[in-house]
Amino acid sequence: QVQLVESGGGLVQTGGSLRLSCAASGGTFSSSYSMGWFRQAPGKEREFVASISRRGWTYYRDSVKDRFTISRDNAKNTVYLQMSSLKPEDTAVYYCAASTASDMNRYRADSYGEWGQGTQVTVSS
Repeated sequence: QVQLVESGGGLVQTGGSLRLSCAASGGTFSSSYSMGWFRQAPGKEREFVASISRRGWTYYRDSVKDRFTISRDNAKNTVYLQMSSLKPEDTAVYYCAASTASDMNRYRADSYGEWGQGTQVTVSS
């Protein structure tokens, strides 16, 4: 079972950038887990942001394509979410998630069995 810890959130102005990190421990990170980033704004449901497969294939929600980049460093057991051109609507708590399932719907939160505690991202207008 893997434990996930996010970091890198904060307050940034519109158009700014942040890099979120998700450090994993307790599992065979590189070969076992597909990783995802989700976010949840106040009063809204948790939504898919991006994911990266065991082989490094990446997927994004449409609203963050060309602005966000997900990557993984298996040697460091870490997944990153580089966010640029941030908008106020990106404000949310961002969560890192892991899944060992071989056949999963990567866009659904319930496909992931392990979650971090979340990190707040606030984009001011």
